[in-house]
Amino acid sequence: MYQYTDFDRQFIQSRAAQHRDQLERNLAGTLSDDEFRPLRLQNGWYIQRHAPMLRVAVPYGELSTRQLRVLAKIAREYDQPSKQVFDTAIGTQATWGTTHLPIGYGHFTTRQNVQFNWIALKDSADVMDLLATVDMHGIQTSGNCIRNITSDELAGVAPDEIADPRPFAEIMRQWSTLHPEFAFLPRKFKIAITGATEDRAATAWHDVGLHLIRNEAGELGFKVLVGGGMGRTPVIGTTIREFLPWNQIMNFLEAVVRVYNRWGRRDNAYKARIKILVKAEGQRYIDEVEAEYQQIITVDGAPHTITQAELDRVSASFVPPALVKRAQTATKTVAVPADRQADYARWLKQNVATHQNPSLRAVTLSFKRLGQAPGDADADQIDTAADLAEEFSAGEVRVTHDQNLLLPWVHVDDLPALWIAASHAGLARSNIRLLTDMIACPGGDFCALANARSIPIAASITERYQDMDELHDLGEIDLHISGCINSCGHHHSGHIGVLGVDKDGREWYQISLGGSDGSRLSGTPVPGKVVGPSFSASEVPGVIEAVLDSYRQTRNGRETFIDTFKRVGFDTFKAAANSARLSDKHEELHTLPKHTGFAKDKQEA
Repeated sequence: MYQYTDFDRQFIQSRAAQHRDQLERNLAGTLSDDEFRPLRLQNGWYIQRHAPMLRVAVPYGELSTRQLRVLAKIAREYDQPSKQVFDTAIGTQATWGTTHLPIGYGHFTTRQNVQFNWIALKDSADVMDLLATVDMHGIQTSGNCIRNITSDELAGVAPDEIADPRPFAEIMRQWSTLHPEFAFLPRKFKIAITGATEDRAATAWHDVGLHLIRNEAGELGFKVLVGGGMGRTPVIGTTIREFLPWNQIMNFLEAVVRVYNRWGRRDNAYKARIKILVKAEGQRYIDEVEAEYQQIITVDGAPHTITQAELDRVSASFVPPALVKRAQTATKTVAVPADRQADYARWLKQNVATHQNPSLRAVTLSFKRLGQAPGDADADQIDTAADLAEEFSAGEVRVTHDQNLLLPWVHVDDLPALWIAASHAGLARSNIRLLTDMIACPGGDFCALANARSIPIAASITERYQDMDELHDLGEIDLHISGCINSCGHHHSGHIGVLGVDKDGREWYQISLGGSDGSRLSGTPVPGKVVGPSFSASEVPGVIEAVLDSYRQTRNGRETFIDTFKRVGFDTFKAAANSARLSDKHEELHTLPKHTGFAKDKQEA
């Protein structure tokens, strides 16, 4: 993991002190709410439906156990609603299989960050101080700037990796943080980078997607995609450079963002993302980027060229950890009970990935289970993950795009012991990449921008598909749920996508089919096609069931859902979905009343 320098730590600490001063002035009435709003947003503090929300930056998804324990402490001590807020929310809050609100939780996001939904604003300075003790913050997790740079959760350990993307992601993080020219872009800007042949970072769906590749001469460089994105206009990124030498990537990014900053629309927030500019201008945009890049490297002197010495300096933080082999006597005493061998075998298949080091494995801890919203982890679970990482993974975890945690440095001999320990903690469910390993945003239960609730939909589907035999028979399926068009739940890229919409002040849901994020399972990235019109909340589980029944009836052998969909076609599955629709006279009885609330922060998640 990257090790912060003294300068890095001084910067984070001074930023926390600055926030404390601003907060105290706001609470004293000398800094108005309107004046304070852009300042708190710069540090990741939103005002959501019921309480402030903090988004903590986790660059390229890496966390140490020290950082995990601080996140657990924040969840346990600060993520608690006041009684007044609790009483206000409990009347409308859709609970997750219980009669109480999910408090004392962190939430893993699809962008590898961590969010908290119930921290009182008066406590925000204390929380920032606490984060700073472990080199964490919320800088540039909000606002029209370059956001947290994401990567493959298997970066540095994947067997199909051409080069480790993490050193480049870190260099880009340092370049983009508080970049004076790009602090007020037309809209937020997201970069994803992968160094593997399989795209596990969904790069085509980002403002900029970067692939580390080697040309015919064996030289390392980048394939550069620009203009991808979800939201109300899903667009797959356009390749604007097939090969760019690795040391020029920051000069080229400077050109990409500079042209966007110059020509991106600021008159319409819905048309301000770079995808709209690239789609509208096409080759003209590409030509302007190339001209700007040539200006930067020839006239300006290529100021952001990455030297070999700098790459080596940063790469030194990303060497494999010095793993201490656990005593053989310890591993020999751990045996999987005979009646659990089948469960263990399924876990090995679904949750355990191969590694560059043949004696190691990467293991995903599943946080998707009945009674817990996708992405949520309570304070005890976060502490438990830290315990498991310390014992089995050299003190390191990764936040995955699917809202779980991954242990990247597990000895093969320790897999039985890890499985038993994770099982006792409820984190060894063998559903990774299966239907219940769904992606879902917090939706209308928390987010003031949402049109509908995501959590009850996720809960009803999870409750329906509890049989592990059935889940494994269905095979690998990406189910993604978003509470609004901002697409924080990545519904466009789901094999099955669910989108909450507002119809006459009530919550309804669009279903889309055949989406892809570009991974090995999904194939070429493409947005799903909508099955119209929308469905009521209580219809959604039946629609999903009808689609999956159609899949079982039409698949060839062990053919995956997405492969069957591509072979059979959209219309067959559309007909199945519509067959599950309730009659019109019953629809209104099965819709949820839409949440009301004023979205104070229009910077969507």
